[in-house]
Amino acid sequence: MSHAATSSIHPLRAENISFGQGAGVAPGMLLMAAGLGCAAACGYIGYASVGGVTAKHALAAYHVGAMSVLAMCLGAMFFSLVFHLLQAGWVATIRRQFENVVSFLPVAYLLVLPTLIIEYMAGGKLFKWFSDAAAGNVVLEHKASYFFLGGEIGTGHAPFPTFFAIRAVIYGVVWFYLSRRIIALGRRQDQSSDATPFAEARFTSAWGMLVFALTTAFAAFDWLMSLDYKFFSTMWGVYYFAGAAFSSAALVALVLALIRMRGKLEGAVTSEHFHDLGKLMFSFTVFWAYISFSQYFLIWYSNIPEETNFMKFRSEHYGTLGVTLMIGHFAAPFLILIFRKVKRTPGLLMLVALWALAIHVLDIYWIVRPMVYAMPSEAPAGPVSVATDVLGAAGPLLILAGHLVKRVGSTPLVGVGDPFMHESLEHRNYV
Repeated sequence: MSHAATSSIHPLRAENISFGQGAGVAPGMLLMAAGLGCAAACGYIGYASVGGVTAKHALAAYHVGAMSVLAMCLGAMFFSLVFHLLQAGWVATIRRQFENVVSFLPVAYLLVLPTLIIEYMAGGKLFKWFSDAAAGNVVLEHKASYFFLGGEIGTGHAPFPTFFAIRAVIYGVVWFYLSRRIIALGRRQDQSSDATPFAEARFTSAWGMLVFALTTAFAAFDWLMSLDYKFFSTMWGVYYFAGAAFSSAALVALVLALIRMRGKLEGAVTSEHFHDLGKLMFSFTVFWAYISFSQYFLIWYSNIPEETNFMKFRSEHYGTLGVTLMIGHFAAPFLILIFRKVKRTPGLLMLVALWALAIHVLDIYWIVRPMVYAMPSEAPAGPVSVATDVLGAAGPLLILAGHLVKRVGSTPLVGVGDPFMHESLEHRNYV
């Protein structure tokens, strides 16, 4: 075969690694508009108390979606840093899709802020420690320095949460810098004649991994665990991270499967790459189960009232949901992904990825929703209540989907300057 004929079918030919300039703009903007509409509809239902739904309920539904999306982006950041640290060769043709998810991280952070701002202005609905009514609580007094930086809380007035706000700003600055730095270095590598940008990315990842771990853990403490300020768990940050890694691997697998269905990346992303993405999903569903059980076991064993009440309330009133998570977040994915054929078949892996993303949102729902009503029976029955939960969670998810459609459709699908590209194109699994 002539050189011309060989180059015409090369996996990195232009038409195979790009949809064309601006291809995803219109559908992406449409999805983002739909997401904003869902979030606005959820807010209106809560504000107007449609169907008996409270503002607290609507805010919680939105917070579920925002924290789910944030987890997916943080998980993608984790994998991007790890791939650079390990100089992983097999990811060269799929690295750009992880970076596309990472690119949404600053926006995901901004999507969380409305909950925090509304909560403070409303005097604490979900975050009860914002409320003046919580001031003087003996448990909150012991945690005053963590939330308020030593502000006086024993007089019936909750001060401004200074330290909480400072940490929130730090998270945003760190995530913005890391995400933009990793993406910029990947783009620079495409125009570079040597591997200097990737060497810089590896150096950034070395210190960035530590900063990422700390900010992710403390954001999980601040924005999820502190919903019940009496509860505490030293494993909470790892629990949130486990779900983040699992959901981000599933999201990238879904994106790549959809791209392959459109006839792109043929020969560049093969069943070998999907096999490894399936392995990552399999690994982190097991890791999530391990962390979940370990957290539960330690709480049961220590038998501290502030800890056991968290689990006791959920097991008594959200038991069905808890069993659903055990099966859907661990048992089912474990038994399905253990088969080699599932991991190597894009269509099958895409279905598992869709399930993984749904169950991840349900996991965040299990954390947030019990903080809305003292008893589940107090929740309004009927379609409006369900619609509020769906609209609130769908808002941030659709905005993320729109961003990815826009970015994937408008930018190269592969970093052609990746120094490990030859390894990825020749990648094979032997187990």
